[in-house]
Amino acid sequence: MHLIDTHSHVYDHQFSLDRNEAVQRALEAGVTMMLLPNVDASTIAPMLDLHEQFPDCTRVMMGLQPEEVKEDYKAVLATMEKELERNIYIGVGEVGLDFYWDSTFEKEQNDAFETQLDWAKQLHLPLSIHCRNAFDKMVKILEKHQDGGLSGIMHCFTGTEDEAKAYLGLGFHLGLGGVTTYKNCGVKDYLHNIPLNRIVLETDAPYLAPVPHRGKRNEPAFMVATARKIAEILNVTLKEIATITTNNALKLFQIAP
Repeated sequence: MHLIDTHSHVYDHQFSLDRNEAVQRALEAGVTMMLLPNVDASTIAPMLDLHEQFPDCTRVMMGLQPEEVKEDYKAVLATMEKELERNIYIGVGEVGLDFYWDSTFEKEQNDAFETQLDWAKQLHLPLSIHCRNAFDKMVKILEKHQDGGLSGIMHCFTGTEDEAKAYLGLGFHLGLGGVTTYKNCGVKDYLHNIPLNRIVLETDAPYLAPVPHRGKRNEPAFMVATARKIAEILNVTLKEIATITTNNALKLFQIAP
């Protein structure tokens, strides 16, 4: 069994004491590749260090996470745009909109997001998109920019069926993670209506650990629990979920098997 964690921050400081062991546990569990989206200027170096240490089982993306968009966002974006000139990045991420805590930098978030959408189109790279409390604004921006040149993942998708269909209609995949295993997650109720070839798996480690690990620090090895739950909901085998979602990720990010 081979699984791909399409969204993992295993370079985060929460893994400072056992990062190598966490990677090893992932590999032993069948999670044979971890895709690492960037967060802000401070995470570029640790992310690249991890990729350099484990080049066979990690891949990297470059982007500015919406919660980290502040007054200096243009300078940060300039650094990231320069970084993208290096031929090592498989995607633009983590990018998007997040107005969960406040909307102080709404204008800046919108501008940063649209700038990074342009990068993705220019470089022919898929996106890893974060959206929280911003669905209507997100769809409006994606509709404006989608000319057939945008692809990617709606990271940590937990929305309604109508929201899922909107993102699918715009050409995006849905990233399902640990929240899918939670009792109150509505995605389980309509998962049968989502094409399997548009689903990828993720952890968002160290956040949002699946049941039975909920409440603990999340890590890539735990993604097997999410895959198992999805297989149970759809009444298919774990191997089938692994094969399909892995192939989806390989194709989307143009990674050789």
